[in-house]
Amino acid sequence: QVQLVESGGGLVQAGGSLRLSCAASGRTFSTYGMAWFRQAPGKEREFVAARAWSGWPTHYADSVKGRFTISRDGAKNTVYLQMDSLKPEDTAVYYCAANLYGREWSTPAEYDYWGQGTQVTVSS
Repeated sequence: QVQLVESGGGLVQAGGSLRLSCAASGRTFSTYGMAWFRQAPGKEREFVAARAWSGWPTHYADSVKGRFTISRDGAKNTVYLQMDSLKPEDTAVYYCAANLYGREWSTPAEYDYWGQGTQVTVSS
């Protein structure tokens, strides 16, 4: 069983930065494909960023490309999402997800495990 626990959300002004963390359990964490998704009120869950188990390739939604970076610290079993130049439209609950195939997929249905989410609010 894999457990994912997100942290690092909060309130930030437009143009600011936040770093989200996703702590994972599981002995084979290093083989998982990892991703971040987000869901705003009244909207469907959407893809943000993903990385394959090896660290390459990575994949980003067009709306965050150049502003967000996904990374992993294998020693800490933790995946990060560094978010810079935040915009009010980035406001959402952010979810960490893992797939057992080690791939950088962008569809929620392709992920096997999910965290509980962390709220990010960007004020204008």
